[in-house]
Amino acid sequence: MRVRPARLDDLPAVYAICDELGTVAEAEPRTRELLGHVYAGPYVVAPETRSVVVVDELGVAGYLLCATDTAAFTAWCESSWWPGLRADYPRAAVGRAVVDQEVVDLIHAPPAASSRVVAEYPAHLHIDMLPRVRGKGLGSRLIRDLLVDLSRRGIPGVHLDVGSNNARAIALYSRLGFVELERGPDSVFMGRRTEL
Repeated sequence: MRVRPARLDDLPAVYAICDELGTVAEAEPRTRELLGHVYAGPYVVAPETRSVVVVDELGVAGYLLCATDTAAFTAWCESSWWPGLRADYPRAAVGRAVVDQEVVDLIHAPPAASSRVVAEYPAHLHIDMLPRVRGKGLGSRLIRDLLVDLSRRGIPGVHLDVGSNNARAIALYSRLGFVELERGPDSVFMGRRTEL
């Protein structure tokens, strides 16, 4: 198993992992790439990111995606990422699956931390690992490596958004020194200073 920088040709695998781990099983059909458009694709494509993939003998098995400058990343997405997707997926569409509509709404109103969180913790991350590579301490290692890199770059903090019902992930982030910053209706913003 190895960790390497994410490449454009990793996008199909990264999207597949994002969809598999980020979607609750639904009876109705859904557009499988939608979740990746929000939570994965721009982190591989945009400047000012630090994105790595975990590769094992079966291929890409996980990733850590980080926007090192959330404000610049958000501006890039508004100018270069969202316009085409918003044209392809108008907010209102007849017959769209409910689960798809929820993600299309995110394309039109992307989730974001408050300006206070971004000012104090200017980087943000997403991490997902397939079950076959979990339990090896890899997620913790990737986050620690990220913290070292961000600290070297002079970036004082990093934040993330986790589902408020995801007790396992909240416990992991807490063990790694992340603290709760804000709570939304369904999620918790957590942050950590980068100095170790």
